[in-house]
Amino acid sequence: MQRLNEQFIDNQWVPSRGGTRLTIVDPYHETPLGEITGGDPADVDAAVAAARRALPGWRATPAARRGERLAAIAAGLERRRETLATLSSRNNGKPLSEARQDLDDAIDCYRYYAEAAAALGERQGRREDVGQPGLAAYRYWEPVGVAGLITPWNFPLVSSAWKLAPALAAGCTVVFKPTEVVPLPEQVLCEIVLEAGLPPGVFNLLNGDGQGIGAPLSQHPGIDKLSFTGSNPVGEAVMRAAASGVRPVSLELGGKSPIVVTEDADLTLARDLVIAGICYNAGQMCSATSRLIVHERLADRLYAAVDAAMAELQPGDPLAEETTLGPLVNASQQERVNRYLAQAEAEGLHSETPTPPMPERGCFVSPRLYRDVPTTSQLWREEIFGPVLCARRVASDEEAVSLANDSDYGLAATVVSGDPDRADTIARRLEAGNIWCNSDQLAPPQGNWGGMKRSGIGRELGQEGLEAYLETKRITRPVPR
Repeated sequence: MQRLNEQFIDNQWVPSRGGTRLTIVDPYHETPLGEITGGDPADVDAAVAAARRALPGWRATPAARRGERLAAIAAGLERRRETLATLSSRNNGKPLSEARQDLDDAIDCYRYYAEAAAALGERQGRREDVGQPGLAAYRYWEPVGVAGLITPWNFPLVSSAWKLAPALAAGCTVVFKPTEVVPLPEQVLCEIVLEAGLPPGVFNLLNGDGQGIGAPLSQHPGIDKLSFTGSNPVGEAVMRAAASGVRPVSLELGGKSPIVVTEDADLTLARDLVIAGICYNAGQMCSATSRLIVHERLADRLYAAVDAAMAELQPGDPLAEETTLGPLVNASQQERVNRYLAQAEAEGLHSETPTPPMPERGCFVSPRLYRDVPTTSQLWREEIFGPVLCARRVASDEEAVSLANDSDYGLAATVVSGDPDRADTIARRLEAGNIWCNSDQLAPPQGNWGGMKRSGIGRELGQEGLEAYLETKRITRPVPR
């Protein structure tokens, strides 16, 4: 039993002011792993004050030196890779193989921004022509200030790396709130930043829930930038809070992503990409391709292949190497998905998916494919966050594109086609921030991540992820003689 009743502020653990205690649960054994404080606005005040004190010094630290600190964080994670993967599996419920991939992604992200920090230092003071004799402009990039970072429970250490690494590389100090549902993996960051030599106040971690920490952090006038990943309702609340003081905000929110399959697609590849897009992490991904749009000439064969593949998944203990489908993160999420399954029954939706044998314990939901789902169905239009796939057949690429774009969301999409040029043509017409053609859902640190429409504001990863924590300054002055 771990008791996370302290906050990491100014490089030391201090007791939380919050009196509420929340239980941390193992979703496979359905037993407590520990408890966590609900947090308190006074905790936020203390952390923000520490971050503000540390900001001038960290801002003035040479960018290359900041990069060295990030490389040290990556090394610290790598030394603990197997321990953290095991902890993530126990707390989150994802199979161990997926948790290991998470660790590798997080390590790569810190290393990428370690190099990006050095490059940032090299481009400071870049000279630009202004079209006037004797004058030139010089461009600089400054950290936006103290960043408030809030992450979800579905990708421990990855979502935090996407925010922490660029913020620290830019010269921001941070107040970081990990999820209260899966908080255990993130706690190791406090130990690692001490090893890496980050000065006091540069990195502060606050344990707690939305009421105790999330809302006070979003509303705090000492926060200069907010970055949130999670649900749309909470994202909208964060955005409203950011409006006070006209503070910049980055939001990575929901999705209802399509996977478009043309009639000339390779059946095996299409099946594998459909399964990965809806069953990885038990479908608990904002980028889950939960709407299958398939050409009518391939539909029945693909439906049968997907049903068979779902039946062959191995649900079980996330720490067992043979497990390919873990439980949902907790009973609340299981109940949410089961409500959608009950809605499917009420709507008369059709599924032929055989149910793989489910463990007697754990927050499991059987994966399933619903065929020919009406576009008016709640299951077609709303984010479910579970291994539930809705499908429709189409007669043309034009119909497929129109159906794919008929959504409030625009985070991601996949196109599967036997003709690469055709796949690219379809992808160019889709309203989504990340589109994969005949490929798994890759999200390397040098790429970018974010969506259109209600899927959010701004981008993470790559150069755009760094720019999100920078302000541009342009100084015009006489050219030295």
